Amino acid sequence: MEDKAHDAPQPHPTNILNSTESWPQQAWTHLESLRQASPLIQCITNFVSMDLVANVLLSAGASPAMIHSSQEIPDFTPKTHALYINVGTLTSEWLPAMKMAAQVANECKKPWVLDPVAAGASGFRLKACLELLKLRPCVVRGNASEIMALFKGSVDETSKGVDSTHESTDAIQAAKSLAQITGSIVAVSGAVDIVTDGQRVVGAKNGVPMLQKITATGCSVTALITAFVAVDPLRPLQATATALSIFGLASEIGMDMAKGPASLRTHLIDALHGLDRATVLQRVNIGNV
Repeated sequence: MEDKAHDAPQPHPTNILNSTESWPQQAWTHLESLRQASPLIQCITNFVSMDLVANVLLSAGASPAMIHSSQEIPDFTPKTHALYINVGTLTSEWLPAMKMAAQVANECKKPWVLDPVAAGASGFRLKACLELLKLRPCVVRGNASEIMALFKGSVDETSKGVDSTHESTDAIQAAKSLAQITGSIVAVSGAVDIVTDGQRVVGAKNGVPMLQKITATGCSVTALITAFVAVDPLRPLQATATALSIFGLASEIGMDMAKGPASLRTHLIDALHGLDRATVLQRVNIGNV
């Protein structure tokens, strides 16, 4: 956690975007605003992902705080700009803290984002995710199998844990319906990342297949979505789509230098840190699905 985050300027969401801006320009505006504001992002995330989540947020310009104790939440969560909850290594001890943090964020009118990792893998996990959904996350980001399990409200007998057994495009209708039911923006990761508010559907088309060979990249992109939502909470669909595209673009640049998953992880962080306006405007790829 960076000390500077406590004094970070509050984002000004009403002025951040002009409605006529192109998707690449919106992506750059979000990234530039993130770097300027350095919002404090509370992350209640799983043990596997903590390191990469923190480094992705830092490299993008945000300030991560891995605070998950229920004893700290009443004092700390109100100070944050946004909250990220990830159920990857869920335990019965952590779930009450997740619920408390979401409730505090709602009371303080701070956006929060849910990553329902392996939502359909077990009854306990599914029930926990459905309970968290009732606390009105601003954004829900998962793979196709996770989003379909949440929509159906049933355990997936074909579940492979965190790995999806469906393509993102298979879950478009489930994502739209889930967004309509919950009021959340729903994002589905895949070869094309789907983002919907229940009516509009857009696709973020940047990325490389090798991301699937690096643990916690999905967790990390959800954290980046949280940071983008922190600087533009009034336009969560746009913030979500641009975060997914920026992360995918960083992976494309990183892949140009990588020899495999391990080096891609390093180059991804470097590329995210070094993204410039010209590259973003030229290469961000968001459009209709």
